[in-house]
Amino acid sequence: MGALDGPDARAAGLRRMLAALAHRGPDGEGIEQDAGAVLGHRRLSIIDLEGGRQPLVNASGTLWLVCNGEIYNYREIRAAMEGRGYRFRTASDCEVILALYEHYGDALLDHLRGMFAFALWDRPRQRLLAARDHLGQKPFYYCADGHSLAFASEIKALLALDPRRREIDLRAFDQYLGLRLIAPPLSMFKGIAKLPPAHKLVYEAASGEVAIAPYWTLHYEPKLDSREEELVDELEERLTEALRLHMVSDVPVGAFLSGGMDSGLIVALLAKRLGIRDLPTFTVNLPYQRYAEGPYARLVARQFGTDHHEETLELSLLGSLADLVWHLDEPSDPLSLCTYRLAEAARRSVKVVLGGDGGDELFGGYDRYYGNLYAERYARVPTAVRRRILSPLLSVVPEAGWYKSAGHQVKWLHRLSFLSGGERYAASLSYFYFDRAARSALYTPETASALDAWHGESVIEERFAERARSPLDRMLSADSAIRLPDHPVMITDRMTMARGLEARSPFMDHRIAEFAARLPVQCKVRGRSLRYIQKRLAERFLPRAILERPKQGFSSALPYILRDEYRVLYRGLLAQAELVRAGLLKAAPIQALIEEHLAGRRDHGNRLWLLINAELWYRMMILGASRETLRDELHALARERAPGRAPHTDRRRDRDRTAPPTRERAG
Repeated sequence: MGALDGPDARAAGLRRMLAALAHRGPDGEGIEQDAGAVLGHRRLSIIDLEGGRQPLVNASGTLWLVCNGEIYNYREIRAAMEGRGYRFRTASDCEVILALYEHYGDALLDHLRGMFAFALWDRPRQRLLAARDHLGQKPFYYCADGHSLAFASEIKALLALDPRRREIDLRAFDQYLGLRLIAPPLSMFKGIAKLPPAHKLVYEAASGEVAIAPYWTLHYEPKLDSREEELVDELEERLTEALRLHMVSDVPVGAFLSGGMDSGLIVALLAKRLGIRDLPTFTVNLPYQRYAEGPYARLVARQFGTDHHEETLELSLLGSLADLVWHLDEPSDPLSLCTYRLAEAARRSVKVVLGGDGGDELFGGYDRYYGNLYAERYARVPTAVRRRILSPLLSVVPEAGWYKSAGHQVKWLHRLSFLSGGERYAASLSYFYFDRAARSALYTPETASALDAWHGESVIEERFAERARSPLDRMLSADSAIRLPDHPVMITDRMTMARGLEARSPFMDHRIAEFAARLPVQCKVRGRSLRYIQKRLAERFLPRAILERPKQGFSSALPYILRDEYRVLYRGLLAQAELVRAGLLKAAPIQALIEEHLAGRRDHGNRLWLLINAELWYRMMILGASRETLRDELHALARERAPGRAPHTDRRRDRDRTAPPTRERAG
């Protein structure tokens, strides 16, 4: 977005930043500067296509604004502020932030409903106000050194401003290996911080001080006491209102349609409640029948008369991995590949797309929620019995096979039973990655010493202990504040913006989140029934085949489907890891993971994926290898594959042997 550096601010530095962010705003750029600040913006034109160029400036020229995102209730705010005599200069949704600031000051945040990361420069006061939306849909990274501040939507822009910041933060690395995410204020780079969701940042140029404070939080009490049917009615009305706001755009809007309940419900309400016909919808299939989204998506598309687009992906990590890491700035997981390709398909037809992010974390959609509750009951079995009798019995359960197999689930439950509270929930997340003991085995003495007083799971443990009474709500609180913005939403933002596509998530409207938080827990998880109230609502609109479809992660099977490519990556990247050469990790435990996994003795697919991503990220972002160089190296690895092993061939025998078992249902 921009940079502040007192009188020494240089437009040249900002132009390097804007060039690094060109993919986020391919429709143009703007810069404003004075002796105290220089602000820049790359624009993706969605509302006020002709007049909405940023930075936005108020009538007196005293306030400048750059904003990434959308203010969904801007029409209502605009009408109210015009009634108070404010004269708008554009039709941009973001200009209402300037109007609100002139009237309310920092309390303007109480009036916004949207997804946003903005920075507002108050020239007379030499003061910057920045903020990130309630649930962290839009990113905000910054560097502060006591006399200047620089900020941007992506880390790569800050590296373009100052390449000396290419230094790994070991705390973030530890958190990534344990939780598959990096939570605020950390980033993978020392000195580059991430503003948490629902927080504001104030920078005073005179003192160089930065102050950060929350402006909103979810409250899980008091619980709503309406009858169940009334709560379902209210959910329908709230979602319909959110969808009405999310559809405001001066360019065509479409929707991702995965064949699951979240996206299906969005499409159904758009058609039935808002009367939208011929909505562009987009589905991508994995080239394996048991993971095909198409039959279910077509069922919904036909029922609600959408303009449906469907593609089957020809998947290859070797051809895409360097680009994914470059766009993400930080290592992530296979979901990025699928989202990247889905965004590519949608961008050919629309500029804005609605998606289903947030439903699982707000309404209780993961089996770990009831799994943790079961662990609490199992823990009532005397510790001596579990430790002396059941532990030896479980030790003979195979460690290989699909990571969600019954054997793995039983071992997961058994291990959690010896923990409690936030420590148990954090362990339930890290079980299939690197727990504290596994990370200790990886680290060199130098890395272990640097992390002596730190463990990455603490961010989950601390959030679990706050804001809620019931164990379920505590899990949901941790997920909505930590996991949601820093894993699926982060990936959605980076992968869609990589294609110049704006993704909007109606379930993440903060008014929906407030309603969901106060729902009785039995409206979220009831026995093994997940997202109970959402299913009750979906029963009004969706075919039974959608409602009865088992939950299926879009990308969780990739380590098994693309096992040949993964084998190449294990041997080609990890066997000569720069992370080892730099003295961060030890070679022997990595080699042991590879050998156990390839021999079928244990399933380390998720763990090895974390290491592959971290290794490629380290080579690109710390050592400075270009995206093109790494892409060429990965292509060279692909050419070393055994003859006749094409990566995209849908071989039924291979698929049945390597892919996890799932139930088949007719579309």
